[in-house]
Amino acid sequence: EDGFLYVIGRRTDLILRGGENVYPAEIEAVLSECAGVAACVVIGLPHEDLGESVHAIIEVQDPARPPSEDDLRAHIAERLDRYKCPASYEFVLEPLRDAAGKVRRSKLRDERIGN
Repeated sequence: EDGFLYVIGRRTDLILRGGENVYPAEIEAVLSECAGVAACVVIGLPHEDLGESVHAIIEVQDPARPPSEDDLRAHIAERLDRYKCPASYEFVLEPLRDAAGKVRRSKLRDERIGN
């Protein structure tokens, strides 16, 4: 009505961690380089002190040989600033993308925080 355009629904594309902006796509690109990672999604989970913490959901290629959390942490630590490193990891077998090939970050986040 006043000529303004408001973009909504993209809030989950940015994680605010302790005053720092963290872009999930940057972390996902690094995690995707790791052996045993079929796909990954990074989301922000509520954190009492930091606002949000970085949480990585990893779809494993081979359930019999999932990547180790230690290997993922070491790989990320060499490539990203410390504040961008995931505080927690979750390993899943089901696809992280829907039938249309989209990642539903809001849905994944809501499932983890009980909304």
